[in-house]
Amino acid sequence: MGIAVRPLREEDRLGWERLYEGYAAFYKVTQTPEMRHTVWSWIMNPSKEVEGLAAIDDNGTLLGIAHFRPFARPLSATVGGFLDDLFVDPRSRGLGVADALLNSLKEEGLRRGWSVIRWITAEDNYRARAVYDRLAERTKWVTYDIKL
Repeated sequence: MGIAVRPLREEDRLGWERLYEGYAAFYKVTQTPEMRHTVWSWIMNPSKEVEGLAAIDDNGTLLGIAHFRPFARPLSATVGGFLDDLFVDPRSRGLGVADALLNSLKEEGLRRGWSVIRWITAEDNYRARAVYDRLAERTKWVTYDIKL
């Protein structure tokens, strides 16, 4: 089975929703159809900063998705890429889908002149972290949130 990665398209909406619902369930986040509509509208609107990638098989079936955006890095006076979400259909795990998405994002970052691709994941997301540890460098930074 071949895996191709391309930008998300309008016709991907149903497959994207299925995967994004799975992503929210994995992280135990309540997500409504209205929330998914908002995110989809951001991805489909070129004036918004959020973009999406789709990993597809030879039949065009969505196997995984990634959402990303640029972010300013004032200390280095550069722009980086932030990977907000990456999810692979559980039936497609172990096939190289996450690798394909991350490698495509790396290529996109190089094309755009970004200085880094950065993301966070849950400490107990062991399966994904095994992939991340192969493809990226774990940082020493600790993340904090101020709830608003």
